[in-house]
Amino acid sequence: MECMDSTMQDFPLTITAILRHGSGWHADRKVITATDDGYREVRYGALGERVAQLAHGLRGLGITGDERVATFMWNNQEHLEAYFAAPCMGAVLHTLNIRLPADQLAYIAEQAEDRVVVTDMSLAPLLAGVLPQMPTVHTVIAVGSGDLEPLCGAGKTVIRYDDLLSDQPTVYDWPDLDERSAAAMCYTSGTTGRPKGVVYSHRSAYLQSMGICVGFAISDDDRILPIVPMFHANAWGNPYAALMAGADLLMPDRFMHADRLVEMIDTHRPTIAAAVPTIWNDVLKYLNSHPARDISSLRVVPCGGSAVPLAMMREFQDKHGVEIRQAWGMTETSPLASIARPPAGVGEEEHWALRNTAGRPMCGVEARIVDDDANVLPNDGKAVGEVEVRGPWVTGSYYLNVDASKFHDGWLRTGDVGTMDPRGFITLTDRAKDVIKSGGEWISSVELENHLMAHPDVFEAAVVAVPDERWQERPLAAVVVEENADVTADELRNFLGDKVARWWLPERWTFVHEIPKTSVGKFDKKLIRSRYADEAYDVVECQH
Repeated sequence: MECMDSTMQDFPLTITAILRHGSGWHADRKVITATDDGYREVRYGALGERVAQLAHGLRGLGITGDERVATFMWNNQEHLEAYFAAPCMGAVLHTLNIRLPADQLAYIAEQAEDRVVVTDMSLAPLLAGVLPQMPTVHTVIAVGSGDLEPLCGAGKTVIRYDDLLSDQPTVYDWPDLDERSAAAMCYTSGTTGRPKGVVYSHRSAYLQSMGICVGFAISDDDRILPIVPMFHANAWGNPYAALMAGADLLMPDRFMHADRLVEMIDTHRPTIAAAVPTIWNDVLKYLNSHPARDISSLRVVPCGGSAVPLAMMREFQDKHGVEIRQAWGMTETSPLASIARPPAGVGEEEHWALRNTAGRPMCGVEARIVDDDANVLPNDGKAVGEVEVRGPWVTGSYYLNVDASKFHDGWLRTGDVGTMDPRGFITLTDRAKDVIKSGGEWISSVELENHLMAHPDVFEAAVVAVPDERWQERPLAAVVVEENADVTADELRNFLGDKVARWWLPERWTFVHEIPKTSVGKFDKKLIRSRYADEAYDVVECQH
């Protein structure tokens, strides 16, 4: 069919365009980075000049074309500079997860063919241990002061960041890039096998940033604190969205404990802060023992990575006037795909019920629920199936086309299981790999966890499937009790009694000092199941 042509310009949507906008029209906005003894800051205008200097430095190191520039860093100013310099010069930014084991880091860096690694000196000992297993890396750029010797034993060129930028021009002739070309790449956390690479385009990063600005109403009135690591799915898109909107950035660097985070919020008054639920749980615990601290500057807190406990959201709202807004996504979706913002006009009970979901898809993302045979299920809030998504910031494959089974008919199979209601609100019941099927019926570990964490004596709780001779699988609850609290398995089981079906109630309980976490802060349920199988837990059994 012949179509009428539009008269619109075909202007490329690139990260370079975001840089020009942010460092030009919002030149007076700033990046504030936490340090050992305070804070340092740089205006966006000067940031743009330093980005140009870094690009010149990288070019001098032989980075041409689409070669990969890796980062092994905390959230700070220099990491932000690399976020722009590499993709804007036509190279590809590759954020390495500092919490992955050495063998996975080596595998990722070699598969991605990283050429240069930019690292914080505080992480130098960690990187030094794996550098010899990174054969494609020829140069390490060290940010900060300290002894370079640990980095010099692997036969790589080692140069200090400031020396690389010194005397470089502050203007760079940014190339005209295809918006569909690679801009950045990130690997999944590898909890069920080898990490898999996702390659973001300039276009996908630009559109995701616009979606975030719309979804959280970000403007130049805002100051954003991205606690979620910049090595985890591009810090949920916050760095690019901030420059797009002209919002300040407050970077926590390596200072990720609750006391310092609360001090940052109290001192520098960010309006938005993004982190996984475990971080906010720690912050809430700290605030309860330090009531003089003030976090009321926060108008919205995007929170995801795992289910956000309803009790925690309510406590932040009631005690501190802070809205925790649940969002859902994954590395494969850049990562934000849905946001739990209730429609205007709903009642109090429905408002909180919708806040407790994974939200509904952002404009630009389409979602559906399918059964095991890929048949599309109704959006009735009852039918349970796997969530599939597609959209301009959803990956269509993994790097080098590994694990092609995760894609079909243009849809990404997310591995998340749940329902979707007629308005598009998604309620996740489990990851496909974590579902509990007891006697042929499903039990939602997520719902059990949310109820348990609503108990005043419970700090954290994770529920996993364990083998059962009669029912094939039954739930095991691993519980961390609040400090100075005392609660029994029987009491917790009774607490759940009027909240879930009786046959959902766990018979097996273990009380632990902490729930093991993955490299991105999610409950490591694979490890919990393994420890149970190895009889590493003291298990209490209770039935009524």
